[in-house]
Amino acid sequence: MWKTFFILCDWMCNFVPGVARRARIRREKLYDFRRKYDCLRRAFPEINWKRAKMIKGGWNIGFIVDKKYVFKIRKFNDRFAAVDKVLHEKRITDAMVKISPLKIPQIQILTIGEFTFYRYNFIPGRNLNTFSRAQIIAHRNVWARQIAEFIHTVHNARPHEVDDLITGDGDGWNHNDICNNLIVDVHTMRIVGLIDWEYAGWGKLDTEFKNCVMFSKNMRAANIIDDIKREYLSMG
Repeated sequence: MWKTFFILCDWMCNFVPGVARRARIRREKLYDFRRKYDCLRRAFPEINWKRAKMIKGGWNIGFIVDKKYVFKIRKFNDRFAAVDKVLHEKRITDAMVKISPLKIPQIQILTIGEFTFYRYNFIPGRNLNTFSRAQIIAHRNVWARQIAEFIHTVHNARPHEVDDLITGDGDGWNHNDICNNLIVDVHTMRIVGLIDWEYAGWGKLDTEFKNCVMFSKNMRAANIIDDIKREYLSMG
């Protein structure tokens, strides 16, 4: 959906008077998606770009290609800021991939021309927050246990590789956007992965609990957070 929408908007820009104005709209409203997309296609001609889906959220846009690879990049191209943010995310995921009970993408940083992308293997499945309230209630016990196990493991971990990233008065490591990024295997109906660690960092346990349901009406309505907290407490 996003890819079609952006392609249409990019085409309509051709009718906007003034070269500078068209460039500004493409940069500020469309995030220069066409230049970024074409840059990737030139760099990886062997990939089947006919099966590319565009994604958008947070600080980034991205492309899921052939249900095999994910390429992401900052919406606005400030190379140095982009590299800092991606390196931060990569360092945390590299540290947590050895610890997390859920699959975590392993990031590869790519500098192609003027752009800095990051790439990881696609984790097949469906985002948990797209399930209905009834479906979440039906699987609440299993999912709550898995989420609680993830939070308990990661929040209380102390990987030395990221000691220098500990800042503020937090009490452990947080993903900070769990609600939007849990991937469920639709065949087993178990959570298999947790993606998009761009907001991850040192923080409060209560913040991590809040972010489990904050952005999903159905997850709040299913009251899964009480089960998550109860499971967490049972882990000691």
